[in-house]
Amino acid sequence: MVVLMDGKKLSQKFQISLLSQTTYLKEHGIVPTLAVLVVGNDLASQIYFRSKKKLANKLGVNVHDRLLPENSSEQDIIKIIQNYNEDPLVHGILVELPLPKHLDEKKVIESISPAKDVDGFHPYNIGSLFMNDPGPIPCTPAGIMALFNEYHIQLAGKQVVIVGRSNIVGRPLAAMLLNADATVTIAHSKTVDLEEVTKKADILIVSIGQPEMITAKYIKPGAVIIDVGINRLSNGETVGDVNQNDVKKAADYLTPVPGGVGPMTSVMLMKQTIGFAAKELKI
Repeated sequence: MVVLMDGKKLSQKFQISLLSQTTYLKEHGIVPTLAVLVVGNDLASQIYFRSKKKLANKLGVNVHDRLLPENSSEQDIIKIIQNYNEDPLVHGILVELPLPKHLDEKKVIESISPAKDVDGFHPYNIGSLFMNDPGPIPCTPAGIMALFNEYHIQLAGKQVVIVGRSNIVGRPLAAMLLNADATVTIAHSKTVDLEEVTKKADILIVSIGQPEMITAKYIKPGAVIIDVGINRLSNGETVGDVNQNDVKKAADYLTPVPGGVGPMTSVMLMKQTIGFAAKELKI
């Protein structure tokens, strides 16, 4: 019978520990603080921001939020980021993506100090990750790694296939898995005979934004399936990139949607912010 990897439950477990940490930091005069920039009217970005702010408030993390108009200039955004870079009371900086099309996302991310890059997207931090050096790491891959740890999923020597090569999930997660001694294949839209590739995976991770595309025929019996997709259908239902009912017949472990990877992303963001703040401790 398939084991559902409960990200919501694990997130709550992390929250208990993180609240204890923020309480301790505040007793030593340190208030973990996250600066968040939301540019434009993208509905998904605003929903994600509100969700993160709600969790931050729950954990005692201070949030400086800047809601900027759609027509904001690159120069103005970078100036705001530079001010946060120089503010010793701000520990982490986050820019909600995607940005409006007239803005250069790469330039904006590169303007964030690597030491305050709470999303782990700065090229310096991505380079450190691929070199297996310590530093900030992207939050969704970090949440997936935490799920592996919680459910005692062995990674060393395992065949892992990641379907999706985004800079947010696929590429950084591949580096983390390589650092954990897994054998990693990245598949994508140009992969020939995707089904043959995925059926070799002991662990299959899917992040492609295609509702319920992956069915049981793509799965090796007994595999671990991580569904990163969050797709909202016209009827209001939220589904993943994996057809969960079908895949349950073949998989040993499966992350549900919702309630799997999603809750872990936000809690990893808070964990990283609090970790940045903790560096101030001189005791």
